[in-house]
Amino acid sequence: MTRIDRKFAALKAEGKKAFVSYIMAGDPDYETSLALMKGLPGAGVDVIELGMPFTDPMADGPTIQLAGQRALDGGQTLQKTLDMAAAFRKDDDETPIVMMGYYNPIYSRGVDRFLADAKAAGVDGLIVVDLPPEEDDELCIPAQKAGLNFIRLATPTTDDRRLPKVLQNTSGFVYYVSITGITGAAAAQAGDVGPEVARIKAATDLPVIVGFGIRTPDTARAIASVADGAVVGSAIVKMVEEKKKVAEILDFVKGLAEGAHSA
Repeated sequence: MTRIDRKFAALKAEGKKAFVSYIMAGDPDYETSLALMKGLPGAGVDVIELGMPFTDPMADGPTIQLAGQRALDGGQTLQKTLDMAAAFRKDDDETPIVMMGYYNPIYSRGVDRFLADAKAAGVDGLIVVDLPPEEDDELCIPAQKAGLNFIRLATPTTDDRRLPKVLQNTSGFVYYVSITGITGAAAAQAGDVGPEVARIKAATDLPVIVGFGIRTPDTARAIASVADGAVVGSAIVKMVEEKKKVAEILDFVKGLAEGAHSA
C-alpha cells in the first residue's frame, strides 16, 4: 500500500471525506512555497498536490499559468520540486504527495531517473495531464512498477465507452474534473457532479475526488457530499498571487478542509 492508499483507507474507517489541496512548487519562491507546503497538513489537508511548473500548461487557466511563470522566473526547476518533497518528508512521513503537471520536464530528465528520484524524495503519486491512456507504456506502467500511484483525470466528456480505458491502469484515486474547460473557471455544481461520480464509482473501487471550480467551504462540503473528497487549487494559488501571508493562506485552507470534512 502507498501512503495514498493508507490515507484513503484511514479516512474511510473514520467515515470522513478527503480534502486535497494543490500548490505550485516555487511560487512565489522556494522558501515561501515550502513553508506553505509544510503548513498544509496542520490546516487539515489529507493529500498534497505539488505542481511542477512548466512553460506551456495547456490545461490550466490564468491563475495556475501565472503561478508556474512566477515559479520559473524565480528559478524553480524539476530538481528543486523534488528537493521540496524531500524537505517536507523530513518532518512528515504520512501525508501523501502527488506531483502534478506535464510530461515534458519528466521526459527531459529521463523517465527512469525521474521515477527513482521521485521515489527517493518521498513522492507517492503522479498526475500527468497530457499523457492519455494510449501512452501508458511511457510513464504510467513504469511509475506503478516503481511504487508510485498514477492518478488519471476523468471529465464530463469521458463517456461510458472511454471510461474503462481511462481507468485501466489508474491507481490511488480518480480525479474527476467537474467542469469542461480550464482550471479556475466556472463554479462546480454538486447536482451536476453527483451522477457523474456515481457513474465512475460503478466502474472502479478507487476513491473519486472532485476538483475544478471549488472556492468556498460550502462548495467543498457540497462536492465532498457526492464524492469521496474535494480538491482546491486555483483559489489557494490566487492568494499566493495576491501576496497573502502564509498564515492567512493556511487559515483559508483550514476553512475549506473543514467544509470537505463535514460532508
